[in-house]
Amino acid sequence: MKPGNTIDRVLTGFFWLSGLFIILVLLAIIIYLVWRGGAFVNTAFIMGNPCGTPLGSEGGILPAIKGTLWLVWLALIFAIIPGLATAVYLSEYGHKHRLAEPINILVQSMSGVPSIVLGLFVYALGVVKLGWGISLLAGGVALALMIFPVIVVSSRDALLAIDDNYRLVARSLGVSEAYTLGRIILPRAIPGIMAGVLLAMGYAAGATAPIMVTAAAIIASSSGVLMEPVMALPYHLYILFNEHISMDNAYATALVLVLLLLIINALALWLHSLQERENA
Repeated sequence: MKPGNTIDRVLTGFFWLSGLFIILVLLAIIIYLVWRGGAFVNTAFIMGNPCGTPLGSEGGILPAIKGTLWLVWLALIFAIIPGLATAVYLSEYGHKHRLAEPINILVQSMSGVPSIVLGLFVYALGVVKLGWGISLLAGGVALALMIFPVIVVSSRDALLAIDDNYRLVARSLGVSEAYTLGRIILPRAIPGIMAGVLLAMGYAAGATAPIMVTAAAIIASSSGVLMEPVMALPYHLYILFNEHISMDNAYATALVLVLLLLIINALALWLHSLQERENA
């Protein structure tokens, strides 16, 4: 057997074992959460309000689910349009301008900023300076800043994944770049863009640090009023664990949150594979 073949086999086996290890760790986490919290996840838990003394020791997590959904949707409203516009500029027009490289660097730098720093920035500017207070609006802005680079990078990659032959043929026929983008490139990139949006949703839904100082409250109705605080699943989970209020409810909340994130990420992977099949 040649040395090169041996090295290839060793590396292939190592990569397979690495992937298997990650899957086993994920399965172990899910199994443990099901074991500790599965018995407490029922309709009353999902549809009920937290109650008891201390608060959260009994009841359910409906306001936390509603607050999480409000925060995620608001973050998407703020982030999708500028994120998609930036991605279109970088993929379709940036090669003509010198601004593309600095914008790429800024986007990559934003993705590396700790989420708590973004939360503190929104706290100083929105909560204190602009007078928003601890509110849904402040939390949505903080999460929008956090997911903005995710949407830009995923959308840019989805657009760049479209075969360049479409662009070349359109130019050779004298078709405008705007028409090519709107009628040819974007429709084929939609599955990849939606996959990135779903990944951003999962990222926002599981974030705790930015909303701790901008939006989250121990108890709130989570009615969707912009200037009111909200409950959120990750923050509620943090309170339950940190204060040792109810470990049973904490594990049940963690299970609901993990299942929600798994569903979102599974949809994102399915859309990503759909675009790869269409562009193959």
